Amino acid sequence: MSTNFDEKSYQQKMEKTIISLKRDLSSLRTGRANSSMLDTIKVEVYGQQMPINQLATVSVPEARLISVQVWDQTNVNLIDTAIKKSDLGVNPQIDGQILRIRIPDLTEERRKELIKVLKNMGEKSKISVRNIRRDGNEDVKKLLKDKKISEDDNKIFEKNIQKITDDKISNIDEILKSKEKEILQI
Repeated sequence: MSTNFDEKSYQQKMEKTIISLKRDLSSLRTGRANSSMLDTIKVEVYGQQMPINQLATVSVPEARLISVQVWDQTNVNLIDTAIKKSDLGVNPQIDGQILRIRIPDLTEERRKELIKVLKNMGEKSKISVRNIRRDGNEDVKKLLKDKKISEDDNKIFEKNIQKITDDKISNIDEILKSKEKEILQI
C-alpha cells in the first residue's frame, strides 16, 4: 500500500468539527447553570473584544445560578450589558463586583426552539464532516490520476474515508441525542 495518502489528517479534521460542536453546544442554555454558557459572550474593554472569563472568575455555586466575580470594578457594567445583549435571555443582578445570573426554568416553547437550534448545529457539523470526506476523496482521485496509487489503493482509501465519516456522523448523532434529552429534562 502506498503511503502517499494520509487518512489520519482527515480523521483529525473531522474530530475538530466534533470538538467545535461540543463547544458550541455547551453555550446552549438548558435550564441548568453552566459556566461555559458565557464563553461565547465578548465584552468591549480596554479597546478590544474580550471573553468574560478573561475579565472575571465565573463559577456555578448552585444548579440554577452563575456567579461572575469581576476583577476590575470599572468592567462590571460593561459585562452586565454584554450579558443582557446576548441571546441567553437572562438578567444579571449586580452586587458590588459580583454579578449573579439566575437561570430560569425553560418553557415548553423555549425547549422546542432550542431543539431546532440544536438540530441546526448538528446538521452544520455533519455537512462539515461530509465536506472533509469529499476533500479526501478528491485527493485520492488526484493521486490515482497521477498514478501515485493503484486502483486497489484507491478503493481501500475511499472505503476507509467513508468508514471514518460514518463513525463521526454517528458520534454527532449521539451527542445531539444526549443534548436533546438534557433540554427536554424538566
